[in-house]
Amino acid sequence: MKSAVDFDHFADSYDRALGEALAASGEDSRYFAEGRVNWLADCLRGMVFTPRRLMDYGCGPGSTSPVLLERMGAASVVGVDVSERSIALARENHGSDRIQFSPIREYTPDASLDLVYCNGVFHHIPPKERAASLDFVRRSLRPGGLFCLWENNPWNPGTQYVMSRCAFDRDAIKISPSAARNLLRSAGFEILRMDFLFIFPHFLKALRPAERFLSRLPFGAQYQILCQRPRE
Repeated sequence: MKSAVDFDHFADSYDRALGEALAASGEDSRYFAEGRVNWLADCLRGMVFTPRRLMDYGCGPGSTSPVLLERMGAASVVGVDVSERSIALARENHGSDRIQFSPIREYTPDASLDLVYCNGVFHHIPPKERAASLDFVRRSLRPGGLFCLWENNPWNPGTQYVMSRCAFDRDAIKISPSAARNLLRSAGFEILRMDFLFIFPHFLKALRPAERFLSRLPFGAQYQILCQRPRE
């Protein structure tokens, strides 16, 4: 992840900056957040997998954590982030008895989670530190637990444009789908599936029902890799 200082600087303006960058797509950040979580929920239903304890890894100001709790039918969600200012905002705006937030340095992995969800975080983590971050995720999961990694697809020109407009994405080191798969395998995860989503912008939204049939093709603005900590 970027340093805590970097994202402390952006914490109060995070949602606004992201919304401005996404404006070219014709949608707001909630559309994409709900699309990701709904897609994951459909995948899990097909696997007959019901996660009860979840982590929102790199949660930022916490706006996705309540969506995860609701759509997954989970008992609890813990959001972790390097930015202590982001965690403070998340606690203030989204904290509850079922949604907790913690600076990542204060969270100790204990192999108890059913699912770790992560969106758009690893392109901010320096490449030399990504293996350690994935080890943190793996140790947080119970054997058989799932890791859902969403990343921006560098093969999509719309993604390149949006990231160039986003203040906190301009120095990101993008990760190709193939590189992400190799990284996850090297960290000891078993790849279950890969999907590409968000192919059509708002002005072509009538075509969006077709995305379900095109999700295995590398056209979408983002990709999901669903993988598993091996059962031990």
